[in-house]
Amino acid sequence: RTRMTMPRFFVCTAVFLVCLWTTAACAGRSPFNMGTTLQQVADHKQDALKIIAQATQASKGQSYNRLATFTDTFGARISGSDRLEEAIDYVVGELQTEGFENVHTENAQVPHWVRGNEYVRMVTPQQGKPIAMLGLGNSVGTNGAVLRAEAIVVRSFDELRQRALLNETQGKIVVYNQYCNWTAYPDSCYGMSVGYRGDGANEAAKAGAIATLIRSVAAFSIYSPHTGMMTYDSNVKQIPNACITIEDAEMMARMQARGQPIVLEMYMEAKTLPMRTSRNIIAEIVGSKYPEEVVLVGGHIDSWDVGQGAMDDGCGAFISWEVLTLLKQMGMRPQRTIRLIMWTCEEFGGFGGAQYFNAHKSNISLFDLVMESDMGTFVPTGMEFSGTPEAQQVMAAVGQLLAPINATKLVTGGGGTDIDLWIGAGVPGASIHTNNQRYFWFHHSNGDTLDVLNPREMDLCSAVWAVYAYVVADLDAMLPRNSV
Repeated sequence: RTRMTMPRFFVCTAVFLVCLWTTAACAGRSPFNMGTTLQQVADHKQDALKIIAQATQASKGQSYNRLATFTDTFGARISGSDRLEEAIDYVVGELQTEGFENVHTENAQVPHWVRGNEYVRMVTPQQGKPIAMLGLGNSVGTNGAVLRAEAIVVRSFDELRQRALLNETQGKIVVYNQYCNWTAYPDSCYGMSVGYRGDGANEAAKAGAIATLIRSVAAFSIYSPHTGMMTYDSNVKQIPNACITIEDAEMMARMQARGQPIVLEMYMEAKTLPMRTSRNIIAEIVGSKYPEEVVLVGGHIDSWDVGQGAMDDGCGAFISWEVLTLLKQMGMRPQRTIRLIMWTCEEFGGFGGAQYFNAHKSNISLFDLVMESDMGTFVPTGMEFSGTPEAQQVMAAVGQLLAPINATKLVTGGGGTDIDLWIGAGVPGASIHTNNQRYFWFHHSNGDTLDVLNPREMDLCSAVWAVYAYVVADLDAMLPRNSV
């Protein structure tokens, strides 16, 4: 047996490390070069025009009509429900019929919360008035009883604590009437307000309250409650928690300011059942030259148990499906694989996305770009992107191919619940950027129906999504990234 010499050992080790560092080097490709890559992007101008024409003319209304059939057939699809699993079966069958490659599902364990019957009504001063409400996800119920108590309205956690020090919250139903100027801060108000939905019950329980009602986290209301997730701290009592309309929160604030005692009755059957197996849906157009490398496009197939889940996030999932459909219709196969994924259980904590990441993170170097659409499909203006300055330069160049539909903007900060783990691990990530000022009018409410969406706008979003996915997947080099 011949002993390896030290110089040869170091050479072999160096080659091995280079191969680990970049799959492109191992495949015989040249390292990333900005000039070459930008020229390749420019060379895809005709491809981009073909995709735009296919999405907006030849296949006009295709994704919208497909979503209409889906949402009208299955409606709301909450995590853990039979309806969600039936919807997943349907989509898998359609993907197989369409002839995509590697169509399959991957299991994910998900929570199973059930709303049940629920109501809130006023006893005084407006006797018998129904208060429109929706229990918040993860909330406990009222244990078969009707809670009856005086309500106290607060504007903030600070006011709650001050009122607690005055012994004004013990045994009460706390009504949070937090306010944010959505007109002045359209991009910030959700983040500034959602903490009351998520943590309001914990803070109220610490103050001795028996239940909480949260002003809906919404930019606009036509007497519409908006549900969402909440969590319980392990060291506080779990009390029932629901959202109410902006109108009723403001009304009760006015009543309290006039010195009128407010008494409410509250009943909720909400309960959490054992975890259940759900599934992420996967389908692909396999790359012609680098099939092991992946550009991922997706949205989540689950929704809340109200409305139809058309805007959140049926449209995001279906424009991702449309990417594969458009390319197949045109016979376009990029160098690397475009993988569609419809994640399960995004709304109840991102369980589907997290379990997909954990199952595939060992191959993280093969994921070129991860794209998630989960903010509606309104008029697209471009893309939100998270990545290195070099990768941003490439993505900005791709965006210029969308000048015919005025969608050239590249905004820093792309991400989403189902791709944030990938981005945190260094993979470039993107989400579609649209004129979505109306998104929080309908978000997590009975108003999230197909009528919120527009076929033309959905076609344009499909074009943006498909151009970015195809061009990036067809470049010789993967997008640059930082090691983490």
